[in-house]
Amino acid sequence: MKIQESAENYLEAILMIKEEKGEVRSIDIVNKLNFSKPSVSVAMKHLEENGYIERNASGNIFLLPPGREIAETIYERHNTLTKILIHLGVNPQTAREDACKIEHDISDESFEALKKHCKGVV
Repeated sequence: MKIQESAENYLEAILMIKEEKGEVRSIDIVNKLNFSKPSVSVAMKHLEENGYIERNASGNIFLLPPGREIAETIYERHNTLTKILIHLGVNPQTAREDACKIEHDISDESFEALKKHCKGVV
């Protein structure tokens, strides 16, 4: 199922925050993505309604299996593309920024071909 790029970014951020901090709250997403509290609140409501996340009474956010699958896919693409670009000589900051743009649009076929071609780099 294809979802909007913004939703992919939120799911990826939730996964990253969970790995960094062990738990995720809306304010953590606000701080990580530099979005407003109302924007994050609306996004979390939509992600919850669509079965990608759940929130408990304490306000902690958890990825549900469909959300985790998307987050892990985007996160893998981001890390892999960043490594490839850095290996090609791109400045690390630029590589991270460009990977963030590419990760949402590249097809599965092209991404797998890049990974195969760059095996040993990634």
